[in-house]
Amino acid sequence: MTSEIFIGGGGPEYGVQQGLSLKYANRHGLIAGATGTGKTVTLQILAEGFSNAGVPVFLSDVKGDLSGLAKSDSPDHKLHDAFMKRAGIIGFDDYTYDAFPVTFWDLFGDQGHPVRTTVAEMGPLLLSRLLELSEAQEGIVNIAFRLADEDGLPLLDLKDLQALLVWIGQNAKALSLRYGNVSSASIGAIQRRLLVLENQGGTNLFGEPALELADLMRTDADGRGVINLLAADKLMGSPGLYATFLLWLLSELFEVLPEVGDPDKPKLVFFFDEAHLLFDDAPKALVNKVEQVARLIRSKGVGVYFITQNPADVPDDILGQLGNRFQHALRAFTAKDRKELRMAAETYRENPRFSTEEAIREVGVGEAVTSMLQKKGVPGIVERTLIRPPSSQLGPITKAERKAILAASDMSGKYDETLDRTSAFEILTKRAQDAAAEAEKAEDIAEAETQPALREFNAGRRFEGTRVTRSTSRATRKRTSEGFGGAIASVVIKELKGTTGKRIVRGILGGLFRGR
Repeated sequence: MTSEIFIGGGGPEYGVQQGLSLKYANRHGLIAGATGTGKTVTLQILAEGFSNAGVPVFLSDVKGDLSGLAKSDSPDHKLHDAFMKRAGIIGFDDYTYDAFPVTFWDLFGDQGHPVRTTVAEMGPLLLSRLLELSEAQEGIVNIAFRLADEDGLPLLDLKDLQALLVWIGQNAKALSLRYGNVSSASIGAIQRRLLVLENQGGTNLFGEPALELADLMRTDADGRGVINLLAADKLMGSPGLYATFLLWLLSELFEVLPEVGDPDKPKLVFFFDEAHLLFDDAPKALVNKVEQVARLIRSKGVGVYFITQNPADVPDDILGQLGNRFQHALRAFTAKDRKELRMAAETYRENPRFSTEEAIREVGVGEAVTSMLQKKGVPGIVERTLIRPPSSQLGPITKAERKAILAASDMSGKYDETLDRTSAFEILTKRAQDAAAEAEKAEDIAEAETQPALREFNAGRRFEGTRVTRSTSRATRKRTSEGFGGAIASVVIKELKGTTGKRIVRGILGGLFRGR
């Protein structure tokens, strides 16, 4: 296994060859550049390099192009001659075509194995970010999680959280005394946001069996790292869901993995494509969380690489921790663009041979301005670099090829069927049913207890004198039954069926007839 990943070069015109040292690959990185400048190819050759070095990779396939990693390219490809020419220019002498071990994942379960987590594992902070809740609404979500922990109510899927919110609404007055104001309007707003999330496909994300992180950190029989590809073309229709899922996954890696210090190579490399979605309108607490994870997760052996159009999309505190840089061309049409270009150039260690700012503006497709960490983690001098050609297929594989890979995968069958075990929804539903049954039973007992007293009441008001002959017509009978005595009896019967009536029977009526 090599100690570095070959990136590219270019001979005297461009400078020295560039390689990414595996020892410093967990110091994170940035791949930036305007649309169409070659970020996807850079991402592809990095995934290939890490896989060959025995490092598992997780990346999202936003456009569907990266599925080609699973298939070897061939001399029949229209760019074959260009690839071979570039390999010769940059000194890539052992360039060959090859396929790589790929596992496909998909939140919707259409283009890959289903990937899920539970509501409890997502946590109140990320869930509130996903639902775009206000501070007051986020407070109620925190109450829900606290109650779930205290009362043994597992929050596994969305219906668990929805049922718990209903219960909170029904007991809002009592809960407000302990946790502060619990507004029915806020609960209603959260429920509406959950409905929107369901319509976006969020139901597929929450449930069991939940993803086991070990399944993302596998190697194949040849010792190559498995490339985990998340199908994100459809998922990008719900950018909040996409960004929150990736951030949850990153947070889980941070929480679960043990400290390993500075390993010779990463245990996993995590690529966060369309990184601007993570930080757009993100609350300060969430940005602080990302900064904390980025700062500390490298000691867990995980490298994080952000892919975005402009370095300005990433907050400065996080940008400063991204040691390995791949900067493709930036456009500078407006004053704002020129300012951002100048700021991007200032983050590199200068090369006296050329202007970094001009180089970033002028590099062509498949070229980049690069800077890799060197000995002792010192940033290398910036270089103009021709990115090496990929060994795997450039572009997506067919649906039939993807289906065959899924069928042969080690993960086939493990996550396909949804497991719906007893959780908050079932527990709360059973409690409600038991309470209703108890109430019905108590009402039946109360009604049974009222019958002797009612008969005694009716006997006490009966008139024993001479009967007056009356018509037996329906109208006459109706008037008789609706007389004063009938009305009193109806009221008493109705009252005696309830709990209040039970008290009357045991009290007033018992005392009234006790002296007879």
